Formats: sequence, C-alpha cells, structure tokens
Amino acid sequence: MIFIFPLLLLELFISMKVGMVIGFGYSVIWILASFLIGMGLIKYSYVSILQATDFMKKGKIDIKIFYKSNMSYLLGAILLIVPGVLTDSFGVLSLIYTLYLHLIAKITPENKKTNFKESDDVIDVEIINSSSDSNSRS
Repeated sequence: MIFIFPLLLLELFISMKVGMVIGFGYSVIWILASFLIGMGLIKYSYVSILQATDFMKKGKIDIKIFYKSNMSYLLGAILLIVPGVLTDSFGVLSLIYTLYLHLIAKITPENKKTNFKESDDVIDVEIINSSSDSNSRS
C-alpha cells in the first residue's frame, strides 16, 4: 500500500513526459489502442488457457509453468487496459514472458508420463436398492 502512491506519481510523470513528446492526439490514440488490445486479450484468453492445458496434457509443462503462463497473460492484459505508459510497458513485458513460456513449451519434447490418463474402461453404474422397491410395492 505504501508503494502505490509513489507508483501512481511515477506513472503520471512518465505519461506526461511521453505525452509532451508525442502530442495529445497520439497520447489519446495510445491509450485507446492499449485499452482495446487489453480487452481483446482478455476476451480471447480462453485460447491461451486451452493451449497451455494442451501443453500440460502432453507433458511439456508442469502445473507451475501453467500457472505462471496464465497469470502473466492475464496480468499483461489488465495492465494494458490501465491507462499509462509505465503500466503498458509492464503489460508488454508480462506478455513477452508468456510468449517465452509458450515457446519453451513448444520446443520441449513430449513427456509420455503425465498425470492425465485417458481410459475407456470406465463404467457408469446406477445402484438401485431392491429392498426399497419391495417396500414401495407392498
């Protein structure tokens, strides 16, 4: 909580400096573009989660990397939505980290020993108590 106020001041200072260099119109375009990109990333976040799930099923990543990948993706998308140059920079860095984790997962060979078992020998059974049937008929 103590670091939030200085971080907000730093965000405001950097955004003002960049705004003076690129101009007001381009600053507004930057804010709107980063907002739309962040919203688009959140809207299609299920694709990243499904891809990471597929990597985990194939044994290319473990649960820690799965968690890190998805959390850095969502954090990057949220940081892009928040207006400001500093938060946009952190959001892009977070998304680059997500791409790095996905790239590592793509080049890692498949591990045949995974915790996911696909089995066809599961039988769904319904148990009917015959004593209750005979009591209801009497």
